[in-house]
Amino acid sequence: MVRKKALGLRCPTCKTIVLRTDECFPFCSDRCRLIDLGKWASGGYRISSPVLDPELLEEIDQRPQSEPDKNEHKRH
Repeated sequence: MVRKKALGLRCPTCKTIVLRTDECFPFCSDRCRLIDLGKWASGGYRISSPVLDPELLEEIDQRPQSEPDKNEHKRH
């Protein structure tokens, strides 16, 4: 089956439909582009990589499941 290329996508920030021909593609505006950039700069987005070290994988598997911190929900 032949797949058609999408003529547009949704803006990653506000989810508005954006056409490939739009100036700010894949964002709908400079505002949304800057919001996305700010999330990258502040650490809101991260690119993870798989853990390939066998010793580290073994250590992670052997860790006991931790219980949620009881003080976590208390406000100071």
